[in-house]
Amino acid sequence: MTRRDVITSGLVLGVASVAKAASTKMKMQLDCGSIGVKAGPREALAYAARYGFEAISADSGWLMKLSEGELGEFLGEMKSKGIVWGNAGVTVEFRRTDEDYRKTLDEFPARVAALKKAGVSRVTTWIGPGSDTLTYLENFKLHAQRLRGVATVLAEHDCRLGLEYVGPKTSWSVRRFPFVHTMKEMKELIAEIGKPNVGFVLDSWHWYTAGESAADLATLTNKDVVSVDLNDAPAGIPVDQQKDGQREIPSATGVIPIADFLNTLNKLGCDAPARCEPFNAPLRAMAPEQALETVAAAMKKTFALIV
Repeated sequence: MTRRDVITSGLVLGVASVAKAASTKMKMQLDCGSIGVKAGPREALAYAARYGFEAISADSGWLMKLSEGELGEFLGEMKSKGIVWGNAGVTVEFRRTDEDYRKTLDEFPARVAALKKAGVSRVTTWIGPGSDTLTYLENFKLHAQRLRGVATVLAEHDCRLGLEYVGPKTSWSVRRFPFVHTMKEMKELIAEIGKPNVGFVLDSWHWYTAGESAADLATLTNKDVVSVDLNDAPAGIPVDQQKDGQREIPSATGVIPIADFLNTLNKLGCDAPARCEPFNAPLRAMAPEQALETVAAAMKKTFALIV
């Protein structure tokens, strides 16, 4: 995909030429890392303002290093640009050994305190869809116990935990013991964790590859949705053969019924930040400005589908 290809396909419509739907509380979030753009928080803020995003991702490590004055200055700049926080990532190593988990959990409160001080309230992670050593039940118990610890720390700072299931059959079927890879299974895990501040990261890609519909989304409430990811799927590939590292930017192909996805969330009163996370090789090969322009146009085109 060259710049000429992107322009002629209608994805780059001009940053301001497609207006975001005014009838939604969802915010278009810029996550530079997820689109292959290397940028620190200050650069990300400048990019967000330049290309029409409404939120940026938070980095707990970076925030911990700021002085009071530096934090105040950065938050003031965010406010002046009309930019808010999206989500931050979980830094607890809950997928590794007990020692790794305990060590990173002990370090987690200081990170969460820095997030809270900056005004960040959403922290997210993804759940691996299988294991070669743990059965479903063993994995379920381990995740519930460890994520309960993560959620407890977050709750102490009025922060929410968002969990993302991984839907593609090509991801969960290659492991000896498949694990959570659907919305219903994630509901069960969230119920077992038993903390009111735990909800979903809803990704249009995983929703599609898990074989789910708008009716599944309609079983949720706004409180259940911590964060949103928007992606499309390559055309001409059966859903069970879609591969997680080969996605398309939102509204690129129309394979995923993203209008149904977004409009259903909007009817729930969803106020979550929404980012593009396509793992798309052509996008990652672009120059930063070209990638940002492409994603901004795609996100605005997609948000314009909200009625």
